[in-house]
Amino acid sequence: MKVVLTIAGSDSSGGAGIQADLKTFEAFGVFGTSALTVLTAQNTMGVTDVQEISPKFVQEQIKAVLDDFDVAAIKIGMLYSIEIIQAVKSMIQDLNIPIVIDPVFISKVGSLLLQDNAVESMKELFKYATVITPNMHEAEKLFAYAPDNQKGLQNVMQAPCPVLIKHQVIEISGTLKSVDKLIIKDKQSEFSSLMLDTTSLHGTGCSYSSAITANLALGKNLKDAILIAKEFIYQAILKAPHIGHGAGPINHKEGIRC
Repeated sequence: MKVVLTIAGSDSSGGAGIQADLKTFEAFGVFGTSALTVLTAQNTMGVTDVQEISPKFVQEQIKAVLDDFDVAAIKIGMLYSIEIIQAVKSMIQDLNIPIVIDPVFISKVGSLLLQDNAVESMKELFKYATVITPNMHEAEKLFAYAPDNQKGLQNVMQAPCPVLIKHQVIEISGTLKSVDKLIIKDKQSEFSSLMLDTTSLHGTGCSYSSAITANLALGKNLKDAILIAKEFIYQAILKAPHIGHGAGPINHKEGIRC
């Protein structure tokens, strides 16, 4: 069985972060390990408190996993501060395995998940990544990217790793689609699914990046891993349990049945 590691924050409501990653890993039949970076008091309506884990303990968690397991791939999510980013960097910089970075800035309900002064430090990790998976807001913060901004597109093309920009809503032949764009230097690929009218989107970014990670660990190439992950997320949203009073979680168990 392949072993994967998620380095991310904890979501007390179970829909995002470490909890979503582990559910996704299990859905794809890989064994999930974890290193916590922050604890959040969180539900579908927002984050009410954040407690950082000490950078040294973040390192110790990662070391404990790497010392014991043959880790096939790593997913990196919420890091929150410069100190945690630097701690993670010291642990991954010499590894030669797929690394997926989800540069988490802000939650679906507007909660801050990365300190403003940590954005530039976050960029330092990108040269170690197999792919990064920013949403439109995060791509704007990182690269000044917008669909009609040629300079922003040039910035993305100069990134040291492939960039998957998630969830641009586009009307195609009268139908709304959720389109993700993979940019690798001067080459672009698109992955689309039907746009679902739902509020059950809590943890979709975390789960998408961890699904990509799981499939890279299983030996899929990057484009195939993204294609499989895209369909997984679509099915998991489609079959969401509709719980909570805000942006509800998706259904990881049903997502794999696609």
